[in-house]
Amino acid sequence: MKVAVLGCGGLGRIHASIYAGMRDVELTGVCDIQQDLADDTARMTGAVAYTSFEEMLEQAEFDVISIALPSYLHKEYTMLAAKAGKHVICEKPIALNLEDAQQMIQCCEENGVRLFVGHVVRFFPDYINMKQALDEGKLGRACVAHASRIGGHPGATKAWYNEIEQSGGVMVDLMIHDLDFLRWSLGEVKTVYGLNRREELLDYALVTLQFESGAVANVEANWGFPGQFQTKAEIAGSEGIVMANSLKSSSLQIHKAPSASEASTFVTVPESPGFQSPYELELQHFIDCIRTGSEAIVTARDAYKALELAVAAIESARTGQAIYLPLVER
Repeated sequence: MKVAVLGCGGLGRIHASIYAGMRDVELTGVCDIQQDLADDTARMTGAVAYTSFEEMLEQAEFDVISIALPSYLHKEYTMLAAKAGKHVICEKPIALNLEDAQQMIQCCEENGVRLFVGHVVRFFPDYINMKQALDEGKLGRACVAHASRIGGHPGATKAWYNEIEQSGGVMVDLMIHDLDFLRWSLGEVKTVYGLNRREELLDYALVTLQFESGAVANVEANWGFPGQFQTKAEIAGSEGIVMANSLKSSSLQIHKAPSASEASTFVTVPESPGFQSPYELELQHFIDCIRTGSEAIVTARDAYKALELAVAAIESARTGQAIYLPLVER
């Protein structure tokens, strides 16, 4: 299977390096409007570098494209790729609003291609184990959950994160990971209540979810935390509790010193000390789904529902009112 990568920033480089090491996969092109990023990724992987998506589409042969562009470009290039008959693996969030997300899903369906969205937390071992403990009944009836995801403000590295119209802010870009995980684990959400404080290089959000099952979850996300990136999660049930903490979950911890260029160019990407990275497991799973026609662990509709929760949280923070789901599609 032949694959191309659009966007050679931090996650784009990860996608490209993973594809380059996959058996039965050929990375035929990498593209970025910044020539140096495209050239560097090409040297790293052996692929051909392009600075124009249209040029890569015309000259490179590929079946699948990974879209690792800024969030506000996801819709445009997903639809261009779908209309060209390419399967799409798009980084999260699927889009910045529900109308765009629905149009992306519909466009891929109409053109007979698959759409996958990179909600990679579903492939992190700690989160898989928490979900499994709940599914196996080890916790009894789920009652309360907490999740947090905090780190530095990416706007200090990439200016587009500072524009709410381009990134969606901390709830759409960062908290959406935990919103997806909690919906995956606890089922559909009934109401959303959110609080948000935003100023220069600070975007903090606290959201409460009430599930149809009666369970309640509190979710925290923070851009602007002065320490290292970290995540925590716990699910408490009638018979037990399961917890994960990125700073304590493994006796093996890996801290990589960035190169001089990476320190100033790329946003921090969370890593796992497992033998295979969650990103590798995710991309291999998506490729296998294309090969076999099977349904993905996380579907495009799941990505839509995660975005719906983030949009509801933003609306609640704006109005001061709880938002009832589902939202009306427009």
